[in-house]
Amino acid sequence: MRLYLSSFDLGARPEVIARLVGGKMRAAITVNALDHREEARAQWFDSQSRKLQALGFTVEELDLRQFFHSRERLGDRLREFDVIWVNGGNAFILRRAMRQSGFDSVIADLLEQDRIVYAGFSAAAVIASSTLRALERVSDPTEVPPGYDLAVVWDGLQLLPFSLVVHFESDHPASALVGDEIDFYKRHQMPYQTLRDSEAYVVDGARSEVIR
Repeated sequence: MRLYLSSFDLGARPEVIARLVGGKMRAAITVNALDHREEARAQWFDSQSRKLQALGFTVEELDLRQFFHSRERLGDRLREFDVIWVNGGNAFILRRAMRQSGFDSVIADLLEQDRIVYAGFSAAAVIASSTLRALERVSDPTEVPPGYDLAVVWDGLQLLPFSLVVHFESDHPASALVGDEIDFYKRHQMPYQTLRDSEAYVVDGARSEVIR
């Protein structure tokens, strides 16, 4: 399994993404975490596209809304890429999109086969754990764009045996709320790893590390 989970944006060492991916350097970008903010969605897609292209990637958007209730078609599409880059935003919206499209089960299969890299920042990182229960103050679970199920998906992707706490001690609007997440994990005796906005958590097979 290969993961690149950044606290914010591409992190301080984006060249690690290219090294981790290798292959044909085909990247899909998912910005569904911003489906409630169309202007920001367009701006972030443009920004992330340019930065990944600067690393040598070819880039296409993968809008999970086009695959709602079409898991098999999404699986075929994802196999065309070497990395899926998942933009930050509302973690609950992103998780809904992954559930409704079947992305959560498809990506688990592809990662187990080592066919793709799962990468991204902020919301993409925090949903890699087993639960979203600590995120209610950071992301609004009641914010639901058109076409999305109203039910909140509380379980994460279960890619990591601990939770990532992003924007820790950083100059980010969400940084002031990070303490609430940490308190939740401490109360429930759950393991967690903090990431500052210059850091990323990287998994490459049996190896894992925080890079900065």
